[in-house]
Amino acid sequence: MERAETTQASGSPFSPSRMIADLAALLRFFSRVPVPRLSRLDDPAALPAFPRAGALTPVAAVILALPGALTLCVLAASGLPPLAVALVTIGVCMAVTGALHEDGLADIADGFFGASTRERRLEIMKDSRIGAFGTLALVIGVGLRASLLAALLERFGIAGAGLALLGAEAASRSAMIVLWSSLPPARPDGLSAACGKPGKFAAVVALGIGLTALAPLPAFTGPVPLAAALLATGLLTFGLCRLALAKIGGQTGDVLGACQQIALVALLAGLALEPATG
Repeated sequence: MERAETTQASGSPFSPSRMIADLAALLRFFSRVPVPRLSRLDDPAALPAFPRAGALTPVAAVILALPGALTLCVLAASGLPPLAVALVTIGVCMAVTGALHEDGLADIADGFFGASTRERRLEIMKDSRIGAFGTLALVIGVGLRASLLAALLERFGIAGAGLALLGAEAASRSAMIVLWSSLPPARPDGLSAACGKPGKFAAVVALGIGLTALAPLPAFTGPVPLAAALLATGLLTFGLCRLALAKIGGQTGDVLGACQQIALVALLAGLALEPATG
């Protein structure tokens, strides 16, 4: 009887109430957006349970990218130059997330390439200050995203660029979840360890959702750029996985954030390719 009551109180992992609670926790975790309590199982003070909630991470990514996509649509319709539109759009996206993943990219650039031992790399990554490698990584990353998004806007118009932004944000979070589920935590007391590693089922579901978010894009880009985007994302995610193992023996929150940023650039770059016409 007690066991049945406990199960009923916690809710099925696939119940609407549980899924809404998981999505709310993800939105709080990945953003600065104030999210009220959305269901009876939702605890605003709790971290997301990523072994289960990781599956919904791409859904949260689409929701958090909506302000950026709306900004892109409004500014592009106003006639501003595409590069200016892209830069403001990226700024809005970073404001929503608090530049969470950009911070991870900067930290691993400083840690991985600014030290020669595992312990020193982890120490540098935990330091809130930014070094030369981190600064360069941010400049290159934001520059690439802006130029690629501007190119998509010029080639495929407002609708195509908006859908590309939403799809790439979702799919890049899928890559992050896949990497997370594949590597052990480098720090047993780190935030990624505290949240729990996404299970294989969660990673597969997240990957499926990410691919679904990209499904409308061949209508604008054709199939070849999308295939190139997926191939580049897979190769770079695998490469980062091997690099993280070699440098620090696993993943941290910074590695996960860097994975999202690298995957996002790879996806936008692939989608911006112009297939040879012979």
